[in-house]
Amino acid sequence: MRQNLGKTDRILRFALAFWWLGPLAPEYGTELVNWAMFIVGWIALVESFIGWCWVHNALGISNKDQ
Repeated sequence: MRQNLGKTDRILRFALAFWWLGPLAPEYGTELVNWAMFIVGWIALVESFIGWCWVHNALGISNKDQ
């Protein structure tokens, strides 16, 4: 598994995860939306640490040098 996320992308994903998983996360009336945000937050957190995104890999995108 080769990294395909650049520094800025990793920082933004970490900030999103920190916000969506933290105490200031927005809550919506639909439980499904809240769970989806929770799952996306965890995915963003993991991707920010490992530097690899499966969507970027599937589309052949690499912004590692940015």
